[in-house]
Amino acid sequence: MTKIIAFANQKGGVGKTTTAINIGASLAAIKKRVLLIDLDPQGNAGTGLGFVRASHHQSVYGVIMGTANVADNILTTAVPGMHILPSSQALAGADVDLLDMDNREFRLRDALKPILSHYDYILLDCPPALGYLTINALTTADSVIIPLQCEFFALEGVQQLIDTISVVKEKWNPDLNILGVLLTMYDKRYGLTRAVDDDVRNSFGELVFKTVVPRNVRVSEAPSHGKPALFYDFNSTGAQAYLRVATEVVQRTEGDINVQ
Repeated sequence: MTKIIAFANQKGGVGKTTTAINIGASLAAIKKRVLLIDLDPQGNAGTGLGFVRASHHQSVYGVIMGTANVADNILTTAVPGMHILPSSQALAGADVDLLDMDNREFRLRDALKPILSHYDYILLDCPPALGYLTINALTTADSVIIPLQCEFFALEGVQQLIDTISVVKEKWNPDLNILGVLLTMYDKRYGLTRAVDDDVRNSFGELVFKTVVPRNVRVSEAPSHGKPALFYDFNSTGAQAYLRVATEVVQRTEGDINVQ
C-alpha cells in the first residue's frame, strides 16, 4: 500500500525541502519507488533535483486545478526510482484560485488516485504556510513529518501546525497521523542545540526521530548542483544521517512502531 507523507512546518528555513528531497532519495536508494510532489510555489524541490523551471511545462498546479492529467506532469529524476511532480510560479495563486472551487480541500487527493499504485512512497513538500495547498496535502497524506531547526524559536508555531493537523483529522482525514518530528541543522558543539533537543524530546517523546540531521556543508552545497546529498557526497555526515532517517521512516510506516 502506498505511503503518503507530508513534510510540513509553516516556519521557513527549517530544512523542510532539503529533508523531503534527501529522504526521498534515500528511500529510492533502498529500492522504494518514490514520487516527490512540490507544493511550494518557490519550486526549490525541483531545483534541488536539477530541474530548471523554464525547461519544462509540467506542474502540480494544473493537476490540482483539474486542467491537467497527473501522469502527464510527472518527471523522471536522475535518482533511480525517484520521480517528481514539480511546482510552477502559477502555484503562488493557488490558494486564491481554490477559494471558489468545489471539493477544494480534496483536489490533490482525488487527482492522485490513478497513480497511487505506481509508488511505494509519495512525499508532499508543503509551502511554509497553512493555506489550501497545505490543507490539500494534509487531506491526502497518511502522516506528517515535522522538521525542526535547532534554534531558540524551534517550537514557535509548531502548536499551530499540530492544531491544524487535529482539525484536518477531525473534519476530513481521520487516518492522518504525525509520523515524527525531525531535528535538523544539529550542531552538538552548542549548548543551545542540546537544550532544544531536550525540550523537543520532552514535548514530543517517542515521536522525535532518534536520528538528528547535522549542520553539514555538503548538504547545503548539494542543491546548487541539482543533487540530493546522497548523490553529491555519499560519505558526508548529512547524507548518512538522511539514510538513517529513511530507515526509521520505513520502520514507522511498515513496521510496528506506533504513531500518534
